[in-house]
Amino acid sequence: LPSQPFFKTPRSLHHLNLNIYRIFPMKKTSLIFAACASLFAASTAFAADIIVKQLNTGKDGAMVFEPSFVKAAVGDTIIFQAAEKGAHQSVSLLVPAGAKTWNGPMDTDFKVKVENEGVYLYACLPHKAMGMVGVIQVGKPVNLAEAKAAASKEQSGFALNKTRFDTALAKVK
Repeated sequence: LPSQPFFKTPRSLHHLNLNIYRIFPMKKTSLIFAACASLFAASTAFAADIIVKQLNTGKDGAMVFEPSFVKAAVGDTIIFQAAEKGAHQSVSLLVPAGAKTWNGPMDTDFKVKVENEGVYLYACLPHKAMGMVGVIQVGKPVNLAEAKAAASKEQSGFALNKTRFDTALAKVK
């Protein structure tokens, strides 16, 4: 019996003409770089873009984000789309521990990449009192109790649509 297993050394494959450097005549560093680039591309290929429209009027009434609840995966991008002009923006009110807050520009499309699991609460500041708010769930809702408490506090100041946070948070699973 040989002292080393057949699959351990490239020399043992030489008689089969399976030397990878003969089949793919690249330098070793180029081959390693190509493999790493392929793995990176594969890992980002599954990230999704999720559009949330900022509307004057939608299926849930006046001053809405549509949809008001989205479920995303870590690495997805939420695109707040200025579908109708009306001094709309998106501002984070609560994010999970370690996540970045945001303050989007008025009436301009804005992207937020969600990179931490949990529940995110956001609002349109000029129309927050009218209940223009939304919820994003990323992966597991690790901060759901905190999100419900923050939403309850925010809703107490709403003049209209006082249950929009409750309605969206009811969809968190």
